[in-house]
Amino acid sequence: MNASPQPAAQYETIDLRVDGPVATLELARPESLNALSGLMLTEIEAAAVAMDDLPEVKVVVVRGQGRAFCAGADVSGFRGEVTRRERDQGWRTARALEQMSAVTVARIHGWCVGGGVVLASACDLRVASSDARFRIPEVDLGIPLAWGGIPRLVRELGPALTKELVMTCRPFDADEARSAGFVNRVSEPGALDAAVDELVATLVDKPTFALLSTKAHTNAVSEAMVHTGRSWGDAESLWAGFVDREGAEARRRYLEQLSKRSST
Repeated sequence: MNASPQPAAQYETIDLRVDGPVATLELARPESLNALSGLMLTEIEAAAVAMDDLPEVKVVVVRGQGRAFCAGADVSGFRGEVTRRERDQGWRTARALEQMSAVTVARIHGWCVGGGVVLASACDLRVASSDARFRIPEVDLGIPLAWGGIPRLVRELGPALTKELVMTCRPFDADEARSAGFVNRVSEPGALDAAVDELVATLVDKPTFALLSTKAHTNAVSEAMVHTGRSWGDAESLWAGFVDREGAEARRRYLEQLSKRSST
């Protein structure tokens, strides 16, 4: 049996608020640009699972506090000796978000990086600020994109663009994300909340059964086309990347450059 959703005060890294048919799941590590620690991933999974015990909730808005949606995995925790369950947590978190009964809307501003892109791809709909920036730097870190990110991006972007963005690690903006079909709507920074609220209000106004059945049906079709369950083995790929010598050197250079940029 699923546990009831915890009050926000009982979570350390996220805030969860419920207001009738709308819930807000907010990443709450603004000092690290909402980098995804192991604890945050665990708490997002728990909140996503618990939401299904609230049948009155039709829509869940996923957002980040502070200057960014999500800076990706917390690189301060990158090491090779993590357990398989720890390496697998991002995959479980993305699956939990995707499998929620309610419709999920990602509100994206600032940077959306790596695991943050996977988190957004697990949501049903995405609204971005025009100043949002996306990047998938895993290859530069010497590891493959995991957490079911490859099948989700292939599903949303197609294989060729997925290969380009993941292999080159180049940044892309909100307009390109919309043109590629990854983002549904783009708004000016000051109008982002209004754009999200408008979409949420439209969804909430729809009959619950028809709305949520449409989500479930679409997810079933897309899962049959590009099966994210196959990415259960991503944990092994992550481990291989952690112990690969060339990958370790690439990761050292990347983190060194990141540290220099952060100190200037």
